[in-house]
Amino acid sequence: MKYQHKELASGRWNNLTFFEQMANVGSEVGRAINWRKKDNNDYSWKAFERALELIDLTISDQRNVRRLKELVRVRECLADYFAFDNSFGSTDKKWQNYFFAFNYAARVR
Repeated sequence: MKYQHKELASGRWNNLTFFEQMANVGSEVGRAINWRKKDNNDYSWKAFERALELIDLTISDQRNVRRLKELVRVRECLADYFAFDNSFGSTDKKWQNYFFAFNYAARVR
């Protein structure tokens, strides 16, 4: 597999806490949302792909095995929101609020 985040994929990702991992996923989701608002679908799609890559790295981190159900659901909902019909009824604001909590938790630690 070809990774956008080569350094993270090579093992550095597993050195981050769960909150830091999710905050980084949230940064890419935020970029995807912002580029979509600016009507730049190409950049938005690339940021979405990077977010999926990071969520996949988070899923594969063995320390997160107890969080697997939530992580897989987040991945499913992100894909639904950015690539499919948005059948879960997600909004930009809901995604920003969801990931803000991880960003806050990562900074507090």
